[in-house]
Amino acid sequence: MKLSKLQKKLRAAYGGKFAVTQADGIRTVTGESADWAEIVAACAMAADRKRGLHVVNDVRFTGAEIAPMRLPALRDEALDGRTPDVLIIGGGISGASIARELTRRQLDVLLVEKESDLAMQASGRNDGEVHPGIDLGRGSLKHHYIIRGNRMFDRVCGELEVPFKRCGQYVCFDQAALKPVIRAYVWKRRHIDGIDDSVVISGKELLRREPQFNPSFKFAIYNPMAGCVCPYGLTIAYGENAVQNGAQISLNTAVTGMTVEDGRITAVETTRGTLRPKVVVNAAGVFAEEVARMAGDRFYSIHPRRGTNSILDKKAGGLLSSIASIKKLEVNSGHTKGGGLLNTVHGNILAGPDAVETWEKENYATDRASIETVFTKQKGTAPALTERDIITYFTGVRAANFEEDFVIEPGRKTKNLIHCACIQSPGLTTAPAVAEDVAAMAVQMLGGDEAVRPNPAFDPHRKGVPTLRDLPPEERAAYIEKNPDYGEIVCRCEEVSKGEILDALNAPLCVPTVDGVKRRVRPGMGRCQGGFCSPLVMQIIAAHQGVPLSDVTKKGGGSLLAYGKTKGGGGDA
Repeated sequence: MKLSKLQKKLRAAYGGKFAVTQADGIRTVTGESADWAEIVAACAMAADRKRGLHVVNDVRFTGAEIAPMRLPALRDEALDGRTPDVLIIGGGISGASIARELTRRQLDVLLVEKESDLAMQASGRNDGEVHPGIDLGRGSLKHHYIIRGNRMFDRVCGELEVPFKRCGQYVCFDQAALKPVIRAYVWKRRHIDGIDDSVVISGKELLRREPQFNPSFKFAIYNPMAGCVCPYGLTIAYGENAVQNGAQISLNTAVTGMTVEDGRITAVETTRGTLRPKVVVNAAGVFAEEVARMAGDRFYSIHPRRGTNSILDKKAGGLLSSIASIKKLEVNSGHTKGGGLLNTVHGNILAGPDAVETWEKENYATDRASIETVFTKQKGTAPALTERDIITYFTGVRAANFEEDFVIEPGRKTKNLIHCACIQSPGLTTAPAVAEDVAAMAVQMLGGDEAVRPNPAFDPHRKGVPTLRDLPPEERAAYIEKNPDYGEIVCRCEEVSKGEILDALNAPLCVPTVDGVKRRVRPGMGRCQGGFCSPLVMQIIAAHQGVPLSDVTKKGGGSLLAYGKTKGGGGDA
């Protein structure tokens, strides 16, 4: 849409409340509003992907105070004076996979993450689906990377010893009249858009494969290349392999400012000292826009989008063995789509997410309405689905921009900056492919292949912690005979042993918190959600780290779980 026409459209819709200007491939929306949804809608109206125009949101939101980024409590000078070849900002799936990819070269790679562990925000708060790309048309970066990324997962997960299964995806329809339209759509996806695993199957065949599905389904789109992985498990594995190969990961480290001289970042201020990197990779998730602003290279804006998932008890695992959702042709449905159902690599059913616009980048509270939205819709997929089987739920915040596409490119004004930003779904799926390209950009900035040599010691293989509950009895017995700690069960729900917990604490990236151990080997992930095993996990962490039990935290910072003794020994109450 031309600028003049857009301006008229905005005036007609909002009575002159918003204005838009255009320069250097950027449309900037200004004005003032107390209605966040109104601001998002106005900025989305200004987006023009066909012309390659990005939208910057400079509208003043008066409806609430927008909280600043939360900073870690840790303050020291541990990183002061470091001069890494590449500084990666952000420890989600993008940052961790890029770090690992860069260690294929002889480079000094430093990743900083403000949280106490990797994948603490969007990368650890999603459903873990490895998407087939059925809903992505040509022309977007999402489509550009989806097939290549999807096809890399067998190799990458094998190298990193991360569980992965290609369970397939069904998009189910109960309107028979739509079948000719959907057949044409699938033909286009297969033969023009490159999503060549797409097929249409009958309702009868669907019910043969998934007997618990709605018997009123007439047909479904099936993509066998769809799969699932543990998203935080994969991110952590990427990070551990990067550390094995020479990268440094600094947790509890926030970027607070930058010095830019002559179009280059010369210094990066952090809560742990000042860095002087040669190249900076912006993989900061919902805070990528703030990093771009610090670097003098802001040409996009992020509007956070919340999504809530529920996890069901394993006894509900028989509802489906795949990924599925019901689909209806809806008008003006936006992004509030009620998610789907997914049988995870751990055997739980995951229901969600929904999609709700928000101005809060770090509010992970869960609303009853979000859960109800998902369950109301997905009971249409599997009628036996029930909220009674929920054992926990979580909310993530996605880093959407107004173009609804990734931003993966060198800085436009700042020469030694690379943006890997606005990474929302299917960012987990595309991460392996995106990492290759971002690493190549960084190498080019550092002087190209002649200046940056391969790392002859690079080892793509990361040894994972053995999952004893999944082993045949004789293999499990061999582990226990070799190390009796494997025979001491700490978490009964998930059958996690003391030996597995110690393996997690001895890994290349040790995070000695209850949640850090939970995310690596799953104590506390079962029906009781840690009600019985958490004290035992705390004791193992305290003994391993040589600290008092009262020093062990849930997730770092001030998340204390114990304050002192309550009886005996004259301790504190």
